[in-house]
Formats: sequence, structure tokens, C-alpha cells
Amino acid sequence: DSPILAAMKASYKALFGKEPAVTAIHAGLECGLLMEKIPGLDAVSMGPELHDVHSVRERLSVPSTERTYELVCELLRRSC
Repeated sequence: DSPILAAMKASYKALFGKEPAVTAIHAGLECGLLMEKIPGLDAVSMGPELHDVHSVRERLSVPSTERTYELVCELLRRSC
């Protein structure tokens, strides 16, 4: 029953023509901490593809960063 998740999924499908993969992973830790401190907060964690995180070989996928930017912009357009 997460309005922000529903909006994010709808925005993703509108942009990319398919359902997003929705999973719970360690990288969402910050959302959980904020939700614990702010009762009633509805939050999602999302971002671009990262590889070899927290190592000297850490890399960021530029195309996935573009998609993430487009998704955030679409979500903001829909929320106005």
C-alpha cells in the first residue's frame, strides 16, 4: 500500500514500456532508517547500476544514470 511505489512503477512503465523489478536489498538501508525516525513516511530507494561498490574498482553505469534521471523527472511531472 505504498503510494510512492505505485507512482514510481507507473512512471517506469510509461517511460520504458515494462514493469520494473522491485526488490528489497541492502542498498535500501537509508530508507528504512528514515522511515523508522519519521512515522508514516512513504519511501522508495532507487538509483543507477553500480558495480564493485566500496572498492577501488567501483564503477557507475552512465546509461543507467540517464534512465534514473528520466524516471525521477517523470515521477515529479506526475506528482504536480
